[in-house]
Amino acid sequence: MLQDLFNLLFPKACACCEEFLVPNERVICTLCRNKLPLTDPYLQNGNETEKVFRGRARISHAISLLRFQKQSITQQLMHDLKYRGNRAVSGELGNWVGNDLLKTSWQREIDVVVPVPLHKSRLRKRGYNQVEDFGKNIAQILEIPYNDRCLIKIHSNKTQVFKNLAARFQNVEHSFELKKSEVNILEKKHILLVDDIVTTGATLETCAQKLLEIPKVKVSIATMAITQHQV
Repeated sequence: MLQDLFNLLFPKACACCEEFLVPNERVICTLCRNKLPLTDPYLQNGNETEKVFRGRARISHAISLLRFQKQSITQQLMHDLKYRGNRAVSGELGNWVGNDLLKTSWQREIDVVVPVPLHKSRLRKRGYNQVEDFGKNIAQILEIPYNDRCLIKIHSNKTQVFKNLAARFQNVEHSFELKKSEVNILEKKHILLVDDIVTTGATLETCAQKLLEIPKVKVSIATMAITQHQV
């Protein structure tokens, strides 16, 4: 009853359109949820995210939930998450992807969820890693561990905007390292690497290659969104 009164006095707004949510809605209103451009059928083999990494990294599976375009509803959603402090977006999309993954056969192979890390300076500035709750909720639904200790970002890179694939890869090529104490824990594991948006895939490729240095490891990828046109 107190929660109902609180919601009445301080109604929550949709992360996309900023209209007030009704009691049975979470984070995204029903109208906007139906408008979100899914990368359907994103759970199938050969989907557009898998094609991004084909021939670049030894990725077992790769999926992205939404299509991202500038001036789109997906951009509004990502902007609310990354720049307006609405961490609930991350968790809600994690619930969405996690429950969808339960419909696949390969989710049973996944042993641990690992997020793409932020550099400590970016983490201090933003106050949170925007993919943390996304990864944690997927891990909770799949009933597997979440490990945000194994990958460390050691360099704070310049913006990736306006860079082509080669330039983006060069910008992040030596930006990540493995924490040695975690290597034995992850040996022989199938890791689900999670991030927010796939643009060229340079950051995810670099992180995946670093994780693949661990003996007998497999890597799959799950992201919130993918840009509609690869650069």
